[in-house]
Amino acid sequence: MTASTLELALTYEHARIRELSEPAHHPAAAHPERRHQTDWFYAIAAQHLAAAEDVLLPHVRRLPDGDDLVARYVGNAKELERSLRFLKGRQYGDSRMQDVTSREVWHSIDRLLTQHEQMETAYSQRLSDEMDDADVNTLTEKLLEAEEVAPTRAHPYSPHTGMAGRLAHRMWRLADITWDSAEGRVVPTKYHVHPKRDSALSHYLYGTPMEENTPMPENTRTPEKEQGAQ
Repeated sequence: MTASTLELALTYEHARIRELSEPAHHPAAAHPERRHQTDWFYAIAAQHLAAAEDVLLPHVRRLPDGDDLVARYVGNAKELERSLRFLKGRQYGDSRMQDVTSREVWHSIDRLLTQHEQMETAYSQRLSDEMDDADVNTLTEKLLEAEEVAPTRAHPYSPHTGMAGRLAHRMWRLADITWDSAEGRVVPTKYHVHPKRDSALSHYLYGTPMEENTPMPENTRTPEKEQGAQ
């Protein structure tokens, strides 16, 4: 059975987050000149979680056991966000977070990421079985769009779902980008191309031909670009 666009997109997102986490695992990532590696991973993971809560979970809640599925997802997300906060706190020398070792923090993050991936994979399969292909494609696009305007930091103690969650995410987005700018923190302004444009992900999802040497959009920031600009 062919995977839906939602399943493919989430598989892509999971792989991208794992890819970004690899250099952040390295002990040298704590050095000031390499903090951007952890910032990048942290921001992308936080954006993905917030977008999924805003876009994916309302559909999950409509499943027969939807309330339980959402509760499990949010419980995992809160734990993961707390661990991400510990990661950032240790990196920037927060005295409240120095009692936990980097090894312990990463063990927690990796465990929670695995659980997160398993849940999203299962949820996306069920949604794809329940929904028409056109509706699944629309949901996929909305999810990717939401990631681009989601908060760049973890906020485990704020509302996560419903109208309160969506409002909290909008407010934190404004606050996060203000503090990111003030701190000179390396965060993405766009980490994947919008699915309606000619992106590699778009062609992968929809099976359309892609021209060779497709240029990267000018407003895409990467750690390498940020280092060159410094």
